[in-house]
Amino acid sequence: MQVIKKDLEKSQIELTIELSLEEFAPYIEKGAKKVSEEVKIEGFRPGKVPYDVLKQKIGEMTILEEAAHLAINKTIDETIDNNIIGSQVVGQPQVNITKLAPNNPLEYKVIVSILPPITLGDYKNLKLKEEKAKIDEKELEKSLNDLREMRATEAIIDREIKDGDKVILDINMSLDNVPVENGQHKDLAVLIGKDYFVPGFDRKLIGAKKGEEKKFILPYPEDHHQANLAGKLVEFVVKVKEVYERIIPELNDEFASFFRLKDLAELKKNLQESLLHEKKHNLDLKNESEMISKIVEHTKFGELPEEIITSEAKNMLAELEQSVIRQGGKFEDYLKHLKKSKDELMLEIIPNAIKRVKSALLIREIAIIEKISAHEHEIEEKISELKKQYKDNQDVLKMIEEKGYKSYLNNILTNEKVIAKLKEWNYAESDTKQKS
Repeated sequence: MQVIKKDLEKSQIELTIELSLEEFAPYIEKGAKKVSEEVKIEGFRPGKVPYDVLKQKIGEMTILEEAAHLAINKTIDETIDNNIIGSQVVGQPQVNITKLAPNNPLEYKVIVSILPPITLGDYKNLKLKEEKAKIDEKELEKSLNDLREMRATEAIIDREIKDGDKVILDINMSLDNVPVENGQHKDLAVLIGKDYFVPGFDRKLIGAKKGEEKKFILPYPEDHHQANLAGKLVEFVVKVKEVYERIIPELNDEFASFFRLKDLAELKKNLQESLLHEKKHNLDLKNESEMISKIVEHTKFGELPEEIITSEAKNMLAELEQSVIRQGGKFEDYLKHLKKSKDELMLEIIPNAIKRVKSALLIREIAIIEKISAHEHEIEEKISELKKQYKDNQDVLKMIEEKGYKSYLNNILTNEKVIAKLKEWNYAESDTKQKS
């Protein structure tokens, strides 16, 4: 078997592989047998049709094509392993048969993508300043008020709309007497005082009663997220269907008892701790992202294969779609709101996909250089923890038992260790410091 290796652009390698007629012959025999098992020829049992008869009935190229697929499947992995040494192959190889004819050798080409070379810059002692988490009184007060809003009781009332009420409305919006796309709403619940739709909308409803219809015009801000309405004067026709009085509970010890806490002081303490924990988590992610970006700036990367960039962009698009669905939305509606197709959104995602790929390659390289890895007992402990956590979820338990899951988990835990060490090396006063 002859192999010619050629370096291509964008971290790709092309292998041209030729099997001589003698090397190809056993695969032709196997290919003929396999084809003969799948076709019915009168007078012969499946798999027992002579080659010349088979060739006459279905054509020799059909046999050769099957033989080529068998030969490629058998030889491709070993050929790549033997000819691409010292580089990490990523993604699926591109295969193209370039020579296939009776009484001739088989020739096929394989194009593989490899991880690009990386030259690390400074990744230690960057003396970064870590932003610390703290909760001020305004944040605590807002969260307490949000809790009160959640515990509000509502009752239908026959009176004029007041600030703080909930109203059920039919709304029709138009521009120059032309209905606005998606501007018609039936039985829409609106809280008065929350600046629904656009500033000033709520004020126009105060004083109205059930059954009344209000007509008014409001200007939309120049920077409004709906481009078709930004800076325009929008005409509203609003019918009041129902008015609800909302009674918000007092902030006292009795209110704290709703949450099985002894008094208001304990509620405030618990809420502050919860808010602080959430803010610490978010700041930790922010600090981590800024640190990695800083190290990426000092690192030189070879050309990134298009395949891994496209793959990462697809992953990010899928994550975004799942996020929209989790929030109760439809991705099609989200795209309509953005006025973009999936392909257009993919193009916008590409720059961030490149950043994520570079970050992943950087962490991988540091793990290799610093000999950082997850230990077998850490992986087993994590698996045991996940099994307990998802003991009633058969889909997750099945995934944990899959062949490649340990490798996936090893990669996750190794990355966490690398990031922890990077924080230790680069933040003078880091809460995430760990002993070496």
